[in-house]
Amino acid sequence: MQETLTCARCGRRMTRRRRWRDRPDTVRYCSDACRNRRIGQSDRALEAAIVSLLESRSASATICPSEAVRVVYPELPGSELRRHMEAARQAARRLIAAGSLEMLQRGHVVAPSTARGPIRLRLKRTPPEA
Repeated sequence: MQETLTCARCGRRMTRRRRWRDRPDTVRYCSDACRNRRIGQSDRALEAAIVSLLESRSASATICPSEAVRVVYPELPGSELRRHMEAARQAARRLIAAGSLEMLQRGHVVAPSTARGPIRLRLKRTPPEA
């Protein structure tokens, strides 16, 4: 059994709990809030925007999650975009859990569940073959 799981909604890590012992495959969400607010069309649009922005740039380029919010919600003024920033960070965490992105702070890869403050996203780098 896995020691940690990733929430299907917010992408945060969940540590193993005793009650999972009998049914570890049924645990998908970290909380009732995540269970009740499933992944919607706007969440998928944010994921697609993140991937699209990164693929259109060089391999080492990074983006801020706010850039994806501006792509998905172009009609909103800047002050309204903040409401969607956590959804963009959740989309990024889901993509990281899927293995396609990395989250950076100050140029270093960080764990997405513990990152606080400004972050950057980049496509996951593949290690050079020896």
